[in-house]
Amino acid sequence: MTQRPRMRDRLRVRGVIGRAVAVVATAGTLLVLTASPAAAFSGTRADQYWLDSGYGVQEAWKTTKGKGAVIAVMDTGIGKGPKDFAGVTGGTDVSGVGSSDGRTPLGSEEEKNHGSWVASLAAGRGNGSADSPIGIAPEATLLAISIGFPSSGATVPFVDQVSEGIHWAVDNGADVINMSFSTNTKEWDPSWDEAFKYAHDNDVIIVAAAGNRGSGTEMVGAPATIPGVLTVAGVDKSAKVSQGASTEGITIGVSAPSEELTGVSADGSLVQWAGTSGASPIVAGMVALLRSAYPDMDANNIINRLIKTAHPTEGQGDEVPSSDYGYGLANIGDAIDKDIENVDANPMGSLEEWITVNRRADAENVEPPVDKTKVKALPPIEKASPSTNPLLPTADTLRYVSVPAALLLGAGTLITLGAIGATRHAKRVARKK
Repeated sequence: MTQRPRMRDRLRVRGVIGRAVAVVATAGTLLVLTASPAAAFSGTRADQYWLDSGYGVQEAWKTTKGKGAVIAVMDTGIGKGPKDFAGVTGGTDVSGVGSSDGRTPLGSEEEKNHGSWVASLAAGRGNGSADSPIGIAPEATLLAISIGFPSSGATVPFVDQVSEGIHWAVDNGADVINMSFSTNTKEWDPSWDEAFKYAHDNDVIIVAAAGNRGSGTEMVGAPATIPGVLTVAGVDKSAKVSQGASTEGITIGVSAPSEELTGVSADGSLVQWAGTSGASPIVAGMVALLRSAYPDMDANNIINRLIKTAHPTEGQGDEVPSSDYGYGLANIGDAIDKDIENVDANPMGSLEEWITVNRRADAENVEPPVDKTKVKALPPIEKASPSTNPLLPTADTLRYVSVPAALLLGAGTLITLGAIGATRHAKRVARKK
C-alpha cells in the first residue's frame, strides 16, 4: 500500500509510558454508540436527507467526491462481500480474534454490523444502482481496523487495541481515523497520550462520536474528550439536538445527523439506525472531502475550516460553541468554498500542552526509580572500615591504649586488693596481743 510521503521520514517513537493501576478506559461502560436497535430498511438514496439539506454535500461534490483521501474506520470490522465496500484497500485486526484484513465482523449480533454501517456512511460506494445509498466521500478509500468489544472475546486489552490501531492507521496512510465508540468516562489511559499524539504529530485527524443519552452516556467520554480530537454531536432531521442519539460536553466541535440514518450491513442489507456512531463518520467523510480538495493543507486548518464554517442553529442561540452543538451544523460545501484565515494551532486544543500540565502532577507524586548502576553495596561487616563508627575502637586504640590500660588497671586492682588484705591481717594480729 502506498504511504504518504510526509510520513516516510518520521521516526515511530513509542516510549514506555506509565500505565494506571486501574485501566481507565475500561473503568466505565465500553460502548459502540448506537442509540437504539437497528431495523431492516428498504431505503434509497432519497432517504439520505443529509446529502441534500443543510450540510453542503451536493455543493462539495462539484469539487470532489474524496478521491485520494484515506479514511480509517476503527470499529467492529467492515463487510467483505457488498459492492458498497469496494473502496476498502487494506486493513488489520488488533483484537486478537479477527481476521488479518480487518474484514471479519466481531462481537454480538448488535455489534458486528456496526463497523459496516459506519463505513457506508463515510465512504460507501453504493451497490451499482443509481438510487442506492452512498457515503459522504464515495471516492475515498477505506482502511478496516477491527477492534473487539467485550462481547467479541478479544484477547488484547481495549486500550492497547486503540493504541495499536492508531499507529497502524497512521503508518498505512490514513488521513482521518473515525472512532464511533466511547469509554463512558472523561479520563483515558495514559498510554493513549502517546498514541493520539502520534496521530497529531503525523498530521492525521481523529474524529470521534460524542455519545448517546439513549445508551447511557450523559456526558461526552473518551476518546471524544481528548484535546485535538474533532468530536461530533448528533441532531435529528429538523437539525435540533437529538435527545436520545447525542449528549453534551465542552469538547464538542460540530454536529451532524444522528437519527433516521441508513446503514449498509456486512451482508449488504440495509438498516435504519440512530446514534452519534453515524454522525461521526458523516463528518469523517467531510474531512476526507476537504483533504481531497486541499491535499497540502495540514490537519489544524482542515479542522478549523469545518468549525469556522459550521452553521449555528436556532437551538443554540448565541452560545458558540455550545455544549450541545459545538460550533454548529457541519457544512462541507462552505468548508470547501469559503475563504478561511489560516491558523497555526489545532482549534480543538493541544494534547501536548494538556499532557505537560496534567500528567506533571502525577509524575511529581511518583518516586523516581532507583538507578541500580549507581548503588554501592555495603562492605561485609568483618571488613568494615574502622572509621565507619566513631564509637567503636580502632586497631590502634586497641593496641596502644585499650590493652595497656587494661593491664595497668588489672595490676592496680591486684595491688589494691593486696594492700587491703595486708591491712586487715595487721589489725587481726594487733587484737590478739
